[in-house]
Amino acid sequence: MSSSQPFRCLFAKAKPPSSRTSQRTFHTSTCLHARPSPRYKSIKAADLGLVKKDEAPRAVSAKDLRAYSEQDKAALAKRYTPAQVAAIEAGEAAIDPQDLAEQAAAREDPMKINYLDDFSTIHPVADKPIRAPEENYDPNLRFKTEDELADDLTNWVKDMPEKPERLDWMKFLDRTRLTVGKPEAELNPRSSLAPEIPNLDLLRRGTADGEEIDPATRRLMRQTGFTYQDIRRFRVKFLVQHGVTNQTRLGKIMSTYHLAVAGNGKGMVGIGEGKSTEPDEAKVQARNAAIRNMQPIPMYEGRTIFGDVKGKVSATEVELMTRPPGFGVRCQSLIFEICRCAGIHDMAARVTRSRNHMNTVKATFKALLSQRLPEEVARARGRKLVDVRKVYYGGNV
Repeated sequence: MSSSQPFRCLFAKAKPPSSRTSQRTFHTSTCLHARPSPRYKSIKAADLGLVKKDEAPRAVSAKDLRAYSEQDKAALAKRYTPAQVAAIEAGEAAIDPQDLAEQAAAREDPMKINYLDDFSTIHPVADKPIRAPEENYDPNLRFKTEDELADDLTNWVKDMPEKPERLDWMKFLDRTRLTVGKPEAELNPRSSLAPEIPNLDLLRRGTADGEEIDPATRRLMRQTGFTYQDIRRFRVKFLVQHGVTNQTRLGKIMSTYHLAVAGNGKGMVGIGEGKSTEPDEAKVQARNAAIRNMQPIPMYEGRTIFGDVKGKVSATEVELMTRPPGFGVRCQSLIFEICRCAGIHDMAARVTRSRNHMNTVKATFKALLSQRLPEEVARARGRKLVDVRKVYYGGNV
């Protein structure tokens, strides 16, 4: 037996490990030390002499905001129509360059604010509240009697135009006063009370009344951003509910299915489904899914839909038709509840072919989301918005 073999084994054990070991072998990308260097190195602005370290940042002045040159006008003419170019030039001329340079630039003085804030809104906690002047207070202020309110209505009926519109009635409601005294005392009253401070611990602990929030609602608040009061204000209606049987090798498992619709009555509506062995749990799942799936519905004048639309799910076809003011919602009960949650007041609907309840609800929701807005029609036809609205709505613009 050769004696060199034991020596070879001894030296093999004493051999130092390799200098580089592969790390993160589970990752598909190449390690940093193994990546090739870039072919062209990045050029910094300081190397080109564009940035001077000793020079302070210069503020924007009115001279930097120059007017459009002939080349700029020629470039605008290639993309916009002459009327649009004239509108752009009129907007530029209406803005003073000095005001734009002073108000649009960030402050660099020692008293600058280190954060961005919208100073047009008042935060009820951090900002000082703005109170109405003391001259707005009227000690003799009182509510109008029924006879005085009846006189206001009689005077409005006398001065009413021959063909009154809904806008006239809305103006009457906005301009009619409910009190007798200074107008400022009703429109902008003087109050010595501090503004209400929002409950910042609402999402963490519970409601202001001490009521605890269940985990499902708390999770829904985190997903949607709605507060607990917003969720309670939503209108929720369970439209479809029936039993479901699942056949397994161990036997039949009974479950409950619920289909719900939720909306805020101001153009937001959504549908959701839930299934569980417990009926209450299925209702909670359907309600939360409906609130989570809420989407904005386009509405004309806040009362009806834009034109006639259709929706189809499986063998169910739904036709939704716009109607004039005062027509009401004339359709079957399922579509009526969806319109009530969405805030639609004037609409007609027709369900053709199959009348499956689940497919009817889904087809109606699909049809409401497939509306074509007048802006889209005007952009596609190259017409003005007023012309399209006259064609679609008989001149009621």
